[in-house]
Amino acid sequence: MTIANAFAFGVRIRIVVFFFCFNALLYMSFSILRDDWRRLAAYHLYPSTSNVTSDDLGSDTVASNIVENVASSTVTSDLSPKPQFAGKANATLVFLARNSDLQGVLRSMESVETHFNHKFGYPWILLNEEEFTEEFQESVKSKTNASVQFGLIPSRHWYQPDWIDEAKAEQGRNALKAWNVIYADSVSYRNMCRFNSGFFFHHPLLQPYRYYWRIEPDVDYFCQLQYDPFDYLKDNNKTYGFTIAIEELEKTVSTLWQAVKEFMEQYPEYIHPNNALAFLSDNGGETYNLCHFWSNFEIADMDFWRGEAYTKFFEFLDLKGGFYYERWGDAPIHSIAAALFLDKNQLHFFNDIGYQHSNIVHCPQQPAFLTGSCTCNRVLSIDYRRYSCLPRYNKMLNRKW
Repeated sequence: MTIANAFAFGVRIRIVVFFFCFNALLYMSFSILRDDWRRLAAYHLYPSTSNVTSDDLGSDTVASNIVENVASSTVTSDLSPKPQFAGKANATLVFLARNSDLQGVLRSMESVETHFNHKFGYPWILLNEEEFTEEFQESVKSKTNASVQFGLIPSRHWYQPDWIDEAKAEQGRNALKAWNVIYADSVSYRNMCRFNSGFFFHHPLLQPYRYYWRIEPDVDYFCQLQYDPFDYLKDNNKTYGFTIAIEELEKTVSTLWQAVKEFMEQYPEYIHPNNALAFLSDNGGETYNLCHFWSNFEIADMDFWRGEAYTKFFEFLDLKGGFYYERWGDAPIHSIAAALFLDKNQLHFFNDIGYQHSNIVHCPQQPAFLTGSCTCNRVLSIDYRRYSCLPRYNKMLNRKW
């Protein structure tokens, strides 16, 4: 064989190898895309509804605050035989719901059990300002092999306090309604926000526990969780975990930041030197950029909420009346406290937990998407939308976006 022929033969071999590798790579790429679309088709994505409406409680009046309901009922599931669960942390799954939320509750429980709790077996605690019906309790217990408890919220922790100026509160509700703000005229929604901000972790059923995972009706989870997030928090000195960070509606928190600045001035000892203020403010704390962790999903340490700094913070804000005169939500209250009182490294973004509430979705990107066998559509993830605060969070931690 001449040198020319040998060279030509070598070229042909290289061309064959190149096309073989190229076709293999192309096939793998199409396979991944095909699997993504199959998962999406197999999992029906549809918008969910909130568990609170503006007329759920009918006529919300201050007079209804007089009734005190301090009892709590406890029901434990009795399915047998009991499986051996992997979950070992001092933790619980917490659900605030009403009897009318039953179908949404069952949907959320099925999603959580399928993607996580069927292996770990953490107990469920469901709270309501009214007694749960027998139908509700039996339906819920049928969805899990873990223990289930049902608790009644004390009236003093739920209803609008007597000291709130109802005329001023009504004026605030009407103003928000004129601006077409969601839950503008709902007193029950404000009750819920105040309860989640300052009282849920004091409920008798939650006292034995340190960590909690908040669940809401009509939410979806999309990834198989391969580890215990409660253990992750404990083992890595994390206090607060989230999946979605977005901007709050400015008109609902018009005076909140001014109140926060007053608190910081009066109690500088509670502000952590390595805090996450840069997540909340773009100008060193002069104004609030409206960023917060969306608290309908949160995995956190209740000892933080029960601690001195947060207790004083909530009491200070509560006396301002902003839960009722405006529409302060538990999401900005929790977020601001966590960002100011904790070391910023005690916050954690659970990127690998795919989650949807209403029409807002967090879908993990690679490699977490494949590791968790996720079924969500990554294109729909809020992480890349204009009103996502995740870029600010990453910038605050000096991470690349």
